[in-house]
Amino acid sequence: MSSCNILCSYQFYSSCNNVKPHIGSFKNSNFSQSWSNRTHGSSYFHKNSQLGRNNFVIVKASDSTTSRKQVEITYNPEEKFNRLADEVDREAGLSRLTLFSPCKINVFLRITGKRDGGYHDLASLFHVISLGDKIKFSLSPSKSKDRLSTNVAGVPLDERNLIIKALNLYRKKTGTDKHFWIHLDKKVPTGAGLGGGSSNAATTLWAANQFSGCIASEKELQEWSGEIGSDIPFFFSHGAAYCTGRGEVVQDIPSPIPFDIPMVLIKPQQECSTAEVYKRFQLDLSSKVDPLSLLEKISTSGISQDVCVNDLEPPAFEVLPSLKRLKQRVIAAGRGQYDAVFMSGSGSTIVGVGSPDPPQFVYDDEEYKDVFLSEASFITRPANQWYVEPVSGSNCGDQPEFSTSFGKS
Repeated sequence: MSSCNILCSYQFYSSCNNVKPHIGSFKNSNFSQSWSNRTHGSSYFHKNSQLGRNNFVIVKASDSTTSRKQVEITYNPEEKFNRLADEVDREAGLSRLTLFSPCKINVFLRITGKRDGGYHDLASLFHVISLGDKIKFSLSPSKSKDRLSTNVAGVPLDERNLIIKALNLYRKKTGTDKHFWIHLDKKVPTGAGLGGGSSNAATTLWAANQFSGCIASEKELQEWSGEIGSDIPFFFSHGAAYCTGRGEVVQDIPSPIPFDIPMVLIKPQQECSTAEVYKRFQLDLSSKVDPLSLLEKISTSGISQDVCVNDLEPPAFEVLPSLKRLKQRVIAAGRGQYDAVFMSGSGSTIVGVGSPDPPQFVYDDEEYKDVFLSEASFITRPANQWYVEPVSGSNCGDQPEFSTSFGKS
């Protein structure tokens, strides 16, 4: 007479129905269990059940005298659930998205002329860096308003915010009616010359386009973005660009700077009014060096103090004399620690390239107890993808305040 040994491994779990994991049992059988998680497929099924593609049921019957295997059946009972999950994915579309919104520095910034209307022509090497915000997007059930919240007090949450402006712009250009709940986890300080708000706007346009099935090209997003901010088009480059005009004329270039060069960002609490800085700018007193020669020198010889020219430093230092003193002290205290020390944009961030560490006086002096500090590195993005925060990125300056607002569009 033959005996039958049955080995069964199967898992079913449903958090939606509060069903606990259960394994069936067979009398007079040896039983073993194995568990595995489904690694891909619908987010709905991933949330509400865990079905492993490797789960299986094996039934074996053997003759006890000859030990000869007579029957072997393998069955994958959850495969149809996985197929159903994949179909739900295809039908449901995107409902949530979290994106990294990095800031930039101006490695050099030349002001080359003045236009009618108060605008200035510039020529600058913009480069994305690893410090950035995170923005969480969710589709809103409402088709009449967006909701924006943030972790930082004082950030406008209505149409004054470039995130809301970007959503309104996208709907105007494409005719879509999607509205969103957005949470901005802000790490880039405001009034820093780092383009944090411009990056938020570009990231929002990218996100809105993803939710709409990418009906607009990157080139269209870049062109549209110039309508709400001069620095926004740059972020649709691959992360390194020679920018001219008001900043909206963007020429993608291969990154001329190694990604392993560290930097430190030091921003005092005081901000420089961009309008006031440009008001004090005097074209005839600015640098006369050819910006293309600066770009070529950086590409061939790397970053050095003499190539990191910023024509807005003198007027910014007039607006905020303490900023000039900070730069001078960083240079003096660094003692060769930095390849270059310069101001980004119109201020008020001082950048030290070559080391992630600030000088000791920043920690010791009472005057600098409230400065924003962050290490950073240069980054770019692959084609057809948005920027990704480096795993080793270190962002400082988190603030616990939380505020929220509902804005009509």
